[in-house]
Amino acid sequence: MAGFRSLAALAAAGIMVSGCAATTPPVDVTRFHNAQVVPIVPGTVEINASIADPAANRELEYGTYSAAILRELQRLGFTDPLGDAESSEYVVRYTIDRAVLTAAGSRSPVSVGVGGSTGSYGSGLGLGIGINLGGRPKDKIVTELSVRISRRDNASVVWEGRASVEAKQGSPAAQPGLAASKLAAALFKDFPGVSGTTIRVP
Repeated sequence: MAGFRSLAALAAAGIMVSGCAATTPPVDVTRFHNAQVVPIVPGTVEINASIADPAANRELEYGTYSAAILRELQRLGFTDPLGDAESSEYVVRYTIDRAVLTAAGSRSPVSVGVGGSTGSYGSGLGLGIGINLGGRPKDKIVTELSVRISRRDNASVVWEGRASVEAKQGSPAAQPGLAASKLAAALFKDFPGVSGTTIRVP
């Protein structure tokens, strides 16, 4: 665990550097929660990736997204349990899905070692994917980050969000490091957000 945290710290530094070097497209974000009835009080969090292929050597990639999510949660007042993850008040699970969206509109998965579905009361939400028809359209990489925050004591889901971004294949914005920073920042913008409403974050 200590090695993973160190890797996450390095990934966080890489995110900040890459974020200065390229401009990313807008992000579509949708959140689900009941915070208007039961406010979400910040506390300690454990962050876990839902890994589709445990045998894949994707530690750096996991570290990049974990660091981006933790950074945004810390900005909101959540804290790292510092080595005692099992005592955290909240468990944060996330998934990453990447796909190629062709100019013809077909979509095929891109394996990045992270996948699956978070599930919960927000599941089944469909986010529209826009296609740029101006000029000669090119294939795009669609990256989607899904995050679910649950209470450890009773496993109840207190918040779930999903953020999706499209970037031209081969562009800096399509790289996992920059996408992680952009998606996490957009997802937790104005936390907890308006439940059930999709917004576009520049």
